[in-house]
Amino acid sequence: MALSQSSGFNLAAHAFATIFTAFGVNAILRPSHALTFFEFSPPASPADARMVDSLMVVYGARDIFMGVAIYAAAFFGTKKSLGWTLIAASGVAVADGLACFSHGVGHWNHWGYAPVITAVGAVLLGLFDSARKA
Repeated sequence: MALSQSSGFNLAAHAFATIFTAFGVNAILRPSHALTFFEFSPPASPADARMVDSLMVVYGARDIFMGVAIYAAAFFGTKKSLGWTLIAASGVAVADGLACFSHGVGHWNHWGYAPVITAVGAVLLGLFDSARKA
């Protein structure tokens, strides 16, 4: 059996989808807590806090979208569509890490899992299938 057809990688994709969705819900319901994943402190000014809370809703909606997109690719798409969706999601993690890096904190909270998602996506694309045929 080709590595890309292994059910374990599909289960990993479901786990990533669940994590993204949970982070999104957390960001919408508890914006101050969600900021801790970036190692940012909530602003002191009430006006700034309202703005950050609004931006965290946008961030939360984005994470929920990523979770739903991964679930959709896993349930209704092909292994390749799921692989590309995971690779795209890892790009978002890299971008989040770059935003944190520009502030000097929190980047490894994002960069640590991006390669794992990329690797699972690459397996689902079939990039390692030929190595198993030998």
